[in-house]
Amino acid sequence: MSTKLSEVAKERGIKNFLVSYTDLFGNMRAKLVPARAIDKMARDGAGFAGFATWLDMTPAMPDLFAVPDPDSLIQLPWKREVGWLAADLYMDGKPVEQGPRNLLKKLIAELGELGYEMRAGVECEFFLLNPDGSAIADGNDTQTKSCYDQLALMRRYDVITEISEAMDELGWKPYQSDHEDANGQFEMNWEYDEALKTADRHAFFKYMVKSLAEKYGMRATFMPKPFLSLTGSGCHSHVSLWRGDDNVFEDEKGELGVSELGYRFLGGLMAHSDALCALTNPTVNSYKRLSAPRTTSGATWAPASITYTGNNRTHMIRIPDGGRFEFRLADGAANPYLLQAAVLVAGLDGLKTNRHPGERSDFDMYAEPHKCNGSAKKLPQNLLDALRLLEGSEVVKQGLGEAFVSSYVKLKHQEWQEYTRHLTEWERERTLDC
Repeated sequence: MSTKLSEVAKERGIKNFLVSYTDLFGNMRAKLVPARAIDKMARDGAGFAGFATWLDMTPAMPDLFAVPDPDSLIQLPWKREVGWLAADLYMDGKPVEQGPRNLLKKLIAELGELGYEMRAGVECEFFLLNPDGSAIADGNDTQTKSCYDQLALMRRYDVITEISEAMDELGWKPYQSDHEDANGQFEMNWEYDEALKTADRHAFFKYMVKSLAEKYGMRATFMPKPFLSLTGSGCHSHVSLWRGDDNVFEDEKGELGVSELGYRFLGGLMAHSDALCALTNPTVNSYKRLSAPRTTSGATWAPASITYTGNNRTHMIRIPDGGRFEFRLADGAANPYLLQAAVLVAGLDGLKTNRHPGERSDFDMYAEPHKCNGSAKKLPQNLLDALRLLEGSEVVKQGLGEAFVSSYVKLKHQEWQEYTRHLTEWERERTLDC
């Protein structure tokens, strides 16, 4: 965007800007900047104390500056006097290596040096709960198999359509919304795009859904597994690689219509998904979705092993057609930028090392997991295992950068330690009389 943001503000009636970034845990942080001051912020950045958010910093460090990207501007459809801007993080005039958006941009540039662009779409699942989060907001949403429930969908018509209309107004090209597998759970889809644009939209989408849910007296959550008996919230990413206008994953002569280059990219995902699980499934709660027993609907819709297939939803990676892969590992807690960075760092390694994904699996992984004959690697069972795999992968550490990985792992280890200090009722019930 060559026009000054202050001039854009006058044209569109924007009075204030949210200069926003996500920290390592995916929390959105922002400062509200009056339109008259936005050009200075666009040049110098809005100042933050990095230690006050989930970044690996100390109180003694210099100011952290969030420099907004003018091309990311989104005017809030429900509050048009406010403009939202995704920002990149700088300290002492240098990009912050642990900044999630900075990291994704670095990997996109690396892929660009090979002549390619990654495009992605995300399937965001979320629950609509009552305000205190204790139960789903719709007491009549009780079907055992509630997926695509028309009545439950239409009881939430006002909030779902306001979100959809907002996406349409923003040019995202939304194309469907549905009631998902769990009671109180929904999914909304919009058109795929270049990876950074999708990550920005994903970050804004989560903010928008939560804001509009509050407007209707509800609480939206992207928590991976808020209810043990119900299906958790995934965040599947659809991935394709392009050179100009050509989708280089497509090859009519290739197996399942996928090119040799596409299988190399897939090979990278298969090789490194266990190490990347700490990014795609970043919370203690995430592993209650991955290792869950069968839910009330009959299936978890989440992988437990590293396998790929054709048009079969019981595996970690699905190939619905020759032009894209559906990466089904990530959950709703994934940082939008780190999700795309995880896919990209694995795919890049696959391209560079000519990795092969191995044989695909076409059976029902939920009903017949024994057919893998022990050949499929298991996904980590908890956050600690995932962190250790991330720390132990030299390929992933090199691709993401030692500074990012060490910072992320350090803070996540602290989170795990806090979790282990928590005493549960389950422990009391089983050991009080020992």
